[in-house]
Amino acid sequence: MTNVNDREETRGGGKRKARAVRFGIDHASGRLVLGSFSIGMPRSRIARMGLGMALIFCGLLGFLPILGFWMLPLGFLVLSHDLPFARRLRRRLAVWWHRRGKPAG
Repeated sequence: MTNVNDREETRGGGKRKARAVRFGIDHASGRLVLGSFSIGMPRSRIARMGLGMALIFCGLLGFLPILGFWMLPLGFLVLSHDLPFARRLRRRLAVWWHRRGKPAG
């Protein structure tokens, strides 16, 4: 079921930019934000790293029922909160994704 406000956001260019910002980690609240969904993350660095590694491991077993390959990017997103190399890769991917839709020049 689609909300009327969601349809309005996809039409306007300015509102689309505001919507794209809502994917990632909100450092102020410590929550993982995925569009309109928000998931609390553990406050402990060790727990966050364990959760990220568990998501990646389960994502590698994505061919099994219930587990899925969708867990891989989610695990890397959780790890990017604490690991600098994962954060750099996430930022490079975000910049590439943003630039790919724009014409050259």
